[in-house]
Amino acid sequence: MNHSGRSAPLLRLEEVSKSFGVVHALSGVTFELLPAEVHALVGENGAGKSTLVKLVTGALQADSGSIEILNRRVAHLNPGRSHKLGVACIYQQPALFPDLSVAENLRLRLSPSAPFRRVDWAESRAQAAELLELIGARISPESEVRQLSMPEQQLVEIACAVGSGARIIIMDEPTASLTQKEQHLLFGVVKRLRQNGAGVVYISHRLEEVFALADRVTVLRDGHSVGTNPIGELSEAALIREMVGRDVSETVASSQSRAGEIVLSLQNVGCAASGIHAINLDVRAGEIVALAGLVGAGRTELARVLFGITPADTGEIRLNGQTVSIGSPRQAITHGIAYLPEDRRRHGVILEMSIAQNITLSIQDRLFPGGWLRPNAERNTATDYMRALEVKAECPEREAGTLSGGNQQKVALARWLATQPRLLILDEPTQGIDVGTKNQLHRMIRELATKGVAIVTISSDLPEVLALADRIGVMRNGTLVAILPRASDADQVMGLAFGQEAGAP
Repeated sequence: MNHSGRSAPLLRLEEVSKSFGVVHALSGVTFELLPAEVHALVGENGAGKSTLVKLVTGALQADSGSIEILNRRVAHLNPGRSHKLGVACIYQQPALFPDLSVAENLRLRLSPSAPFRRVDWAESRAQAAELLELIGARISPESEVRQLSMPEQQLVEIACAVGSGARIIIMDEPTASLTQKEQHLLFGVVKRLRQNGAGVVYISHRLEEVFALADRVTVLRDGHSVGTNPIGELSEAALIREMVGRDVSETVASSQSRAGEIVLSLQNVGCAASGIHAINLDVRAGEIVALAGLVGAGRTELARVLFGITPADTGEIRLNGQTVSIGSPRQAITHGIAYLPEDRRRHGVILEMSIAQNITLSIQDRLFPGGWLRPNAERNTATDYMRALEVKAECPEREAGTLSGGNQQKVALARWLATQPRLLILDEPTQGIDVGTKNQLHRMIRELATKGVAIVTISSDLPEVLALADRIGVMRNGTLVAILPRASDADQVMGLAFGQEAGAP
């Protein structure tokens, strides 16, 4: 995109700063978005990206500096005013009403009703169907949001943003839980928005997306703007160096562990309520088995069965050779199973509790025998895990809700590592995680396997699956259709996920 003789920016932040106590989230950051531009905003977790978004959407007020929207300086911005000025945001964690339908959510976001005015629900459903079809989402407008998967909820959020007609659209990790097919749908939406003159602020840790879509990229590091460059002037390695301040290899260490005894054995396992059936799988100590497949294939549903959230009603589950019944998460924990869920804001961390309370939540009986509170023991345990996982926070007493998404993920993982599990289930463990932290978590997962932990991981990031897993289980239509060795390639995995028979050309 040629920026010579360019139009006035749709959005401009000038020397903006924001602090939370002694933590400087943003320090003198300048950022602008032009018409018909995709401007990528990148940086490690805790770099200040989320704070910048909250300032533009009016969720937070800047301590200093100025914000201009459509060439007008705005002060005392709030979410309602930001929306009226043409700002729409697609958040990494969907902000939908779970008990309402898709059509009702879209209606509330796009056409809030006036008091005592009758709502034309037939028109609302038709509008929802049109928007969902526009972005290629196969979702019924009448579906209740709580019944949708995380990727499906993300697609509804995208439909909301497209339907709003906004000039400034912020996408915060929009593909974090999408499969490759849905990612391509989103890319088409982004390109159409740019062609129509809208500006897109694109936040992603998937650098291949940044290079595929962005015109310019701004790097934040520790609350400061490192620089803004046309995407054509940067290599991926140079961009990573700017983000983390050092050279980082994106390769995952090859397996150093040797698979041991079978820890988990599933024989014809199914759950009618979850839509999974006839699952046969063995996972050994020291082994990483990754579950791949399209959205709705049953990967998360299987994880929830293993953790007792929706118990199996057919088949047999064996742990260390013993047949077990897992009817609740408490029973799963007792059997040495830990589960890091996909939706960390709803199920991973309790935002109002401190970091220390979150980390020790699953080991209360061990940490406080007899019910006697031992604050120092809680603090020391939390401090150890914060140090091991490099959680960016000044103290264990800080509220988890004030952390960046990546640091919340680390706290959620620390909680389950504290239980010292024999079987660890990770659902999208690096979703929304920056390159440096992603490599750190990969090394940690591999180290856990080396120590004999059996690991089942679910990931929509196919390169991650191929690099990290010892074996790959491909799921489709609620069942496991194939187990592939480590040396498999992306075409094999995706072919099976889309219904190609094993061994077919």
